[in-house]
Amino acid sequence: MELVIDQNHDLQWRETARWFRFEEEMEEEDTECWGRPQVSCLSFHSLLQLQKAISHGAALLDLKQRTLPGIAQQVVEQLVLSDQIKAEDRDKLLRVLLLRHSHPSDEKDKSFFSRNISAAAMVSVMDRLNNQSELCCQKENGNSRPETQLMERISARAEATLVLVGSVGFLDQPSMAFVRLQEAVLLDSVLEVPVPVKFLFLLLGPPSANIDYHQTGRSISMLMSDKHFHETAYHTEDRQDLLTAINSFLECSIVLPPSEISGEMLIHSSEMMMRRENEQNNKLQEKQDQIHEGVGESEILTDSLVVSKPSDDPLKRSGRFFGGLIKDVTRRYPQYRSDIRDALNPQCMAAIIFIFFAALSPAITFGGLLGEKTEGLIGVSELIVATSVYGIVFSLLGAQPLLIIGFSGPLLVFEEAFYNFCRDNGIEYLTGRVWIGFWLVLIVVLTVAFEGSILVRFVSRFTQEIFSFLISLIFIYETFAKLVKIFKEHPLRGCQPENTTELSSLGNSTVAAEKVVGEPNTALLSLVLMAGTYFIAFYLRMFKNSSFFPGRLRRVIGDFGVPIAILIMVLVDYSVEDTYTQKLNVPSGLSVSTPEKRGWFISPLGSDGQFPVWMMGASILPAILVFILVFMESQITALIVSKKERMLVKGTGFHMDLLIIVVTGGISALFGLPWLSAATVRSVTHTNALTVMSKAVTPGDKPCIQEVKEQRVTGFVVAVLVGLSITIGEVLRQIPLAVLFGIFLYMGVMSLNGIQLTERLILLLMPPKYHPDLNYVRKVRTLRMHLFTLVQLLCLSLLWVVMATAAAAAFPFMLLLTIPLRKLLLPRIFSCRELQSVSPTLIFITTSLKDVFRISSLTEPSSFVVMKIAVKQIKYFLYADI
Repeated sequence: MELVIDQNHDLQWRETARWFRFEEEMEEEDTECWGRPQVSCLSFHSLLQLQKAISHGAALLDLKQRTLPGIAQQVVEQLVLSDQIKAEDRDKLLRVLLLRHSHPSDEKDKSFFSRNISAAAMVSVMDRLNNQSELCCQKENGNSRPETQLMERISARAEATLVLVGSVGFLDQPSMAFVRLQEAVLLDSVLEVPVPVKFLFLLLGPPSANIDYHQTGRSISMLMSDKHFHETAYHTEDRQDLLTAINSFLECSIVLPPSEISGEMLIHSSEMMMRRENEQNNKLQEKQDQIHEGVGESEILTDSLVVSKPSDDPLKRSGRFFGGLIKDVTRRYPQYRSDIRDALNPQCMAAIIFIFFAALSPAITFGGLLGEKTEGLIGVSELIVATSVYGIVFSLLGAQPLLIIGFSGPLLVFEEAFYNFCRDNGIEYLTGRVWIGFWLVLIVVLTVAFEGSILVRFVSRFTQEIFSFLISLIFIYETFAKLVKIFKEHPLRGCQPENTTELSSLGNSTVAAEKVVGEPNTALLSLVLMAGTYFIAFYLRMFKNSSFFPGRLRRVIGDFGVPIAILIMVLVDYSVEDTYTQKLNVPSGLSVSTPEKRGWFISPLGSDGQFPVWMMGASILPAILVFILVFMESQITALIVSKKERMLVKGTGFHMDLLIIVVTGGISALFGLPWLSAATVRSVTHTNALTVMSKAVTPGDKPCIQEVKEQRVTGFVVAVLVGLSITIGEVLRQIPLAVLFGIFLYMGVMSLNGIQLTERLILLLMPPKYHPDLNYVRKVRTLRMHLFTLVQLLCLSLLWVVMATAAAAAFPFMLLLTIPLRKLLLPRIFSCRELQSVSPTLIFITTSLKDVFRISSLTEPSSFVVMKIAVKQIKYFLYADI
C-alpha cells in the first residue's frame, strides 16, 4: 500500500503491488489491471535502506490488538517513545494510518495518482485532514468487494503482511515500525481479499528524505515472501534476528555490475553462480549418500506410493497365509460407499465417454488381429465379451478400480505363439487354453497365499519405464501399421481393379462381405481422419490450460476433447459421400466369431474327448508364461497408476487385484475367451481423465494435481457399454476405423508424457547447455546419463525383437530379466548416487488419509539483486526423490 492523492486531492492508501509467490505490479494507472506475475528484481541500495530503517526503527512483537485503530494507536505511541516522530504529530499520523484503502478490484473511479507528492501539496491535504471529524476506517459498501476467484487461489491457512509506505510533509525524518500481531486478525477494507493480517510494516517520512519509499516497500515485501525470512519473522524475538535474516538473504544474492551487457550474458553468469552453489550443496549430499550406501539400496529414499494409513503398506509381508489379501480387503472395501458417491461429477461422465471408445477400439482392433492369428477361433466377439465381463467383475470387486482391464500386445504375441505350437503338434488350441486356465488359478492362489505380490518391490523405475514405453510404442506402431495397410489396399491411383466388389453406396455403407480394395481417395481420407482425430483431441487437451474463455468452459471442452474429436471426424466422413472408408465391424449379436468351429463352452477333454493327458500336465509351462505376463503388466500398471504424484488417498491392493484378474481369466478360458490384464495405456488414460487439477493456483505457478476421482462407477459403466455395443452395432458401424486409429495414436503419445525415459531421449538430441534443471541432470554427468538411456534403449530393442520373432513365447522371461539387470549388473557400471537419481527402486511412504502431502523438497531460490539493471530472476527448484 502506498500513500497517494486521488483525483479529488484526497489522501488514500492505494494498493500498487502484491505478492502471493511472485510479484504482481499495477499496470498503467488508468487500466486498473494487474501485470503478469514475475520474480522481484530489487536494487541493492533499497535493501541497504531497509536494513538501516529496521536497525533504527521500532519493533512491536506479539502485539495484542485486533482492530486497525488499536494497532495504529499502539504503533504511533511506540514511534513517539522511540523519538521517531514528535508528540504533536501523533494525531496527524494516526489519521494517515486510518485513511481509506483502495484496491484495483474496487469500482473504477478513473483516478490518476502519483507516488511523488510535493511537500506543499501534502501540507494542504493534511490541513483538510485536521478538519475531518471522522476517521475513514469504516467499511465502504461499494468498494471492498472480495475477489472470489482470487480467494480460490489462496490457502485457507494463509496469513497476510500489510506494507504501508509513503511520504508525508509533517514528518522531519523517516519513521519505521515492524509489527507482528499475537494472532492474525481480519481487518475490514484493508486488503483486497479477507485474509487475516499477521504482520504490518510501516515506513513514512518527508518527501525530501534520501530514500525511495516504493523500492524499500518492495524489498520488505519480497523478503516476507521469502521462505527463510518469513520463518524468521514468525519466530524472531528482537530486531537483531531480522537484521541477521537480511544479511543471510544478501549472502545468497548476486550483485550485477552496471555494465552494458546483454540479458543472455547475465543469465549465463547467474547460472554459473547457481551451479557453484549447487556443487557446494551437493558435497554434503554426497557424504550422506556414502553413509546410505552401507544401509542398502532398497532403503534409500526413492520413489514412493501414497497409502492410507501408517500400518497399511500394501507390499509389507504379514507372515500369514492370505495375509496380504486380507489387508487389501480391510483397507479398500470400507471405502466402497465413497466409491459410488465420488462418481457424481461431470468429469466422470466425460471420462466414461472417452474411456468407452478407448476400451472399445482396442477390443475391436486387437480382436481383428487375434482373429487373424488364430484363424477365427478367438476374434472380435470374444474379446468384446471378455472386456465387458472382466471390467464388470473388476470394477465391483477390485481394490484399484482406476485400472482398466483389456487386451495388450504382449498377450497377443503369446496367443499367436501358443496357437502356432498347438497347430504344429496337432493339439486343440482352445482346449489347451482351458488347462492353462486351470493351472493359472492354482498358481495365483499359491502366489496370493504366500504374498508373492511383494516381489513387485524389486521392480524399479528402470523396468517400469521400459515396459510403459514398449506398450505406448505398440499403440503408435499399430496405428501406422494399419494406416500403411490401408495405403497398400487402396493405393493412390484413379483406376479401379477388375476384381473389386461393387457397392451401391460407398459413402457410409457397412463393410461388405467381401473385402473392398482399390478405392480411390480412401487412403488419403483415412489419413485425414486419423490425423484430425489425434490433433483435435490433443489441442483440446491443451486448450484446457489456455487463457481463452472462462475456466469452467475450458475444463468442459478439455474433458470432452476426445468425444468431440470423434464426433467431428465422423461428421467429416459422413459429409464425404463419394469416398469409401472402412467402418467398425461390430458383431450383430451375441455369437462367436466362427460358429462352425466352436461354441461358447469349451470341453476340457477336447471336442472328441481325446485331449492328450501329457498336455494337461505340460500346460503348466505356458501357464507360467501367461502368469508372468499378467503379473508384470498388471502390477506395473498398478504401480504407475498409484505413483505418489497422483495423490491417491484410498489405497490399493496388489494381492486382491491379481487374484481377481487371474481367476477371472482361468474361468473365462472355459468359454473360449481371451486372457486380459490391466492395460497400461488405458489405465493411465483413465486416471488422467479423472484427475482434478488445482484451481487454487498462485499467480505465476502451474496447476498441480489436487485429487483423483477414485471411484468404481466409470469402470463399471464403461464395461457395461462395451458389452452393450453389440446391441448398438448400427450406430458404431458408422465410425470409421481411421478415427479409432487416431484414438490409438493419442493414447500412445499421451502415455509417453511423464516417462523419464522419454525426457532423456529428447536430451540425447540437445546440447548440454540447453538441458533443464532437473534432479537427474544435475546429479548425473551428461555422458553417464546418456549411457544409462542407451542401456534402456538396448533392452527395449531386445524386447521388441523377441516380441516380433518366433521367440515371442520368451517375452515374459525377457521382461523379467530387466529386474536382475537393474539390481545386479547396473550397480557395477553406475554409482549408487547415479542410480538413485535416474532409476530409484520402490519404497512406500505411509501417510494419513486426511494428511496427504506432496513429496517434494524445495531449496531456497537464489535471489538476484540488480544495480541499475533490471534482470529477471531465475528461480529454481531441486526435487529430491523421497
